[in-house]
Amino acid sequence: MKRKIIHIDEEKCSGCGACAAACHEGAIGMVNGKAKLLRDDYCDGLGDCLPACPTNAITFTEREAAEYDRAAVEAHKQAKAHAEAHPRAEGTLPCGCPGTTSRSIDRREEAPACQTASEPVSRLSQWPVQIKLAPVNAPYFKGAKLLIAATCSAYAYANFHEKFIRGRVTLVGCPKLDGVEYAEKLTAILQANDIESVTVVRMEVPCCGGLVNSVKTALQRSGKFIPWQVVTISTEGEILD
Repeated sequence: MKRKIIHIDEEKCSGCGACAAACHEGAIGMVNGKAKLLRDDYCDGLGDCLPACPTNAITFTEREAAEYDRAAVEAHKQAKAHAEAHPRAEGTLPCGCPGTTSRSIDRREEAPACQTASEPVSRLSQWPVQIKLAPVNAPYFKGAKLLIAATCSAYAYANFHEKFIRGRVTLVGCPKLDGVEYAEKLTAILQANDIESVTVVRMEVPCCGGLVNSVKTALQRSGKFIPWQVVTISTEGEILD
């Protein structure tokens, strides 16, 4: 059938992921760092994604497309919600990779005997750190101060462990490279745990806006009042705000 549906201009798309966060039906996803309409039958043609796009890369077009399938969309939503609410035991992936096992890391204030006084000390308190891999109900989330950081930020800012990771539970991600939308996973974490605060560390580049949008959406959907702040790092490694 011929109907109104969205069109995404890949040349204009910055890969920020804001449209994917705004699409409640799950019609839009990130593929190779660009937004893409994944399924015509998930797009209702109402255009909630249009105002979310900072580069005006999304417009309406009229073309042959599958009819909007409300039942399929609802089934998709329920499947995703179930997957987020019931992570696999010990936070492992289906492959059973031991590197995905969730665990806390005991960090003592004193440096190990084998470590010189001038050598930096890791402040990471848990594993895994990737947003995609972190189990929703991990015990280290209880009462945590949550750090959600763009992957590049730790490389750009020299004192990242002391300034940001210390005293916080750390999650990292890159919406442009991961090709996923984090809002649902983060919403599940905020709803399932007593998070004390959220700090977002992003780079100044536009695509990092997708990370901020995902956190903002998750905070709104969680139904909780959680203090949060955004810190921006320049590509030269300086704190901008």
